[in-house]
Amino acid sequence: MVTKSLLQAIAVTAELTQTELSEAAARVMADDLSRYPESQVLAALTKCRKQLKGRLSIADVISRLDDGRPDAEEAWSAVAKALNDEGVTLVTTDEMMQAFGVACGLPDDPIAARMAFKESYARLVAEARDKRTPIAWTASLGHDAGGREGPLLEAVEKGRLPAPYVAKLLPHRDEQINA
Repeated sequence: MVTKSLLQAIAVTAELTQTELSEAAARVMADDLSRYPESQVLAALTKCRKQLKGRLSIADVISRLDDGRPDAEEAWSAVAKALNDEGVTLVTTDEMMQAFGVACGLPDDPIAARMAFKESYARLVAEARDKRTPIAWTASLGHDAGGREGPLLEAVEKGRLPAPYVAKLLPHRDEQINA
């Protein structure tokens, strides 16, 4: 449902980005964006006002939705460790792992691997957001059992993995894992 506050935010953002929108175009944009949680859309419009140097588009807003998926740089930082070390434990999303598969094809060129990952990840995230696919975090346990605790506990702390699930992955811990 299109709300008055959403229409107003679109109008203000359009004006501040020097984008001319007819009332009909603003309503279509609002209708397209109303598929997403309004708080996320309003926050994305705020980012657009601060970041855009050109005209406003629906894609600009959708790309700035905060649905819990990390941006491409953070996602790359999370998976890049595994390029040369299969012993590390990763906590990733489906999009991160698919893009990582592309990067793995370029092990001898870390710059090309990073660029391929970022391009693939951005496309996959855009597709997931367009389909309104909820984020799904998973743990990929590396060979180094001693290195699992840090990434898994951090994932619980950030709300990415549930504490009972992580507790099963760390059976050696005596104390309870809290979210």
